[in-house]
Amino acid sequence: MKKEYKDLRSARWMAPDDLRSFGHRSRTMQMGFGPEDWEGKPIIAVINTWSEAQPCHMHFRDRAEWVKRGILQRGGFPMELPALSLSENFVKPTTMLYRNLLAMEVEELLRSHPIDGAVLMGGCDKTTPGLVMGAVSMGIPFVYLPAGPMLRGNYAGQVLGSGTDGFKYWDERRAGTISKEQWTGIEGGIARSYGHCMTMGTASTMTAIAEAMGLTLPGASSIPAADANHQRMSAECGRRIVEMVWDDLTPDKIITREAVDNAVTVAMATGCSTNAIIHLIAMARRAGIPLELDDLDRIGRTTPVLANVRPSGKGYLMEDFFYAGGLRALMKQIEPKLSPKAITVTGRPLVEGLDAVQVFNDDVIRPLSNPVYHEGSLAVLKGNLCPDGAVIKPAACDPKFHKHSGPALVANSYAEMKTIIDDPDYPMTPDTVLVLRNAGPQGGPGMPEWGMIPMPKALLKDGHRDMVRLSDARMSGTSFGACVLHVAPEAYIGGPLALLKTGDIVELDIPNRSLNMVVDAAELATRRAAWVAPEPRYERGYGQMFGKHIEQADKGCDFDFLRSDFGGPTPEPAIN
Repeated sequence: MKKEYKDLRSARWMAPDDLRSFGHRSRTMQMGFGPEDWEGKPIIAVINTWSEAQPCHMHFRDRAEWVKRGILQRGGFPMELPALSLSENFVKPTTMLYRNLLAMEVEELLRSHPIDGAVLMGGCDKTTPGLVMGAVSMGIPFVYLPAGPMLRGNYAGQVLGSGTDGFKYWDERRAGTISKEQWTGIEGGIARSYGHCMTMGTASTMTAIAEAMGLTLPGASSIPAADANHQRMSAECGRRIVEMVWDDLTPDKIITREAVDNAVTVAMATGCSTNAIIHLIAMARRAGIPLELDDLDRIGRTTPVLANVRPSGKGYLMEDFFYAGGLRALMKQIEPKLSPKAITVTGRPLVEGLDAVQVFNDDVIRPLSNPVYHEGSLAVLKGNLCPDGAVIKPAACDPKFHKHSGPALVANSYAEMKTIIDDPDYPMTPDTVLVLRNAGPQGGPGMPEWGMIPMPKALLKDGHRDMVRLSDARMSGTSFGACVLHVAPEAYIGGPLALLKTGDIVELDIPNRSLNMVVDAAELATRRAAWVAPEPRYERGYGQMFGKHIEQADKGCDFDFLRSDFGGPTPEPAIN
């Protein structure tokens, strides 16, 4: 049933014949608008995460105008509201410390203003989950507008992938196989347009997840940022959100169990970032869908990687993925695995129209009969080192490490780890398991992307380019290698990783999904009794609140008080 103007949230602010609404209308007129701009129309928030410290979103000043154009074309009244930008490049110690702050800001921006619907503008890693989590908790209609991947990098005739090739060539620089001049050339060629990372890192993963969950227009997540299709799609987001408001198409009607499972399935088929696990769990739980690590592993075991895009794939980047047909083409390849019940912001089923979609390059978007990797992108491990789970990306590491046993070499901080990896004579072998702990949600703080531990110089000089690395931290989705991450509970709060000692044997078995330290129970009990909890990272401010309320990686690292099952619903603001 269509809404009428009197039913809109914004009408509470703008329609009554009273002194308070007089103030709302007069101050709107102060900005140059007149009654014809808002009367009888929904007010649409354009939540813009543009900033001058956010290279992934540098085009958002322009795109916001295209969104507003679409809103006006459909008879809405746009209201642009800036939100925390969360640049992966510049924010320290990590954007993950502030993802929940963005979610809180978005929820309260939408609740406290006269907003009927929203277009959420994001793309860089934490902006997608942060924006979606906040908007889902608020519950009004919204469309997600992905920033789009940047163009391919290039240096000396070689195609470069952001993040992935940076890590790769940094190892070569440290090994002395490339010169400073070559390094500088790579530095200037690896990111040559606006837009987020064009590898299948966390940014591309999360925008694909948003589309697969039904929160974007069909095909929106694949369009390169610099392509003119991106402007047209931005305007269409503006048009569609006005229709969604009148149709009362709220997120609870879109984010169902089937939609979440579709998002997990698509993520696995893309060769997704390990960060997808944390954000997917958090997004699903905000919508009241109890997603668990075991659910992700179950779907991953039967969903092969079909996107031949770095770092899990070889050679291709997101621009190639778009030309090959984009995410809709990948969905076509796995359509039998997708639920036809789930709908999108269009109001129509996600799978509708896939029969007409074409795959234009089946080496970039593989068929089920010729996958990049036979299982999904991620594997969830359990064992006495990680009773609540850990994750690894099997497709992005050397298969010889899928079953591995070796002695631990433990660092208690990143500074300690740097001393180890920068010493060309540090005693270790290729079987060594390099361990970084106290880098989780509380220990980091914020669970930084320190889990992509660079290869030690002691092994690089002998030609080794991969080894088993283990941490309670995260790693960039553009990274690769035999890195076990998200160990839960984290060491900083006394998880079993805190009890591991240098020299203990660590056993990794990806096929059997296990991760254990070969230490008997009596010895572990002795170590547990001797363990002393570290001092809190923060004693005041946001950091203190973060440490008090952050949940562990297996729960999505949300704040406990923001879960959908925490307390009753938040009421609409009083207007007095």
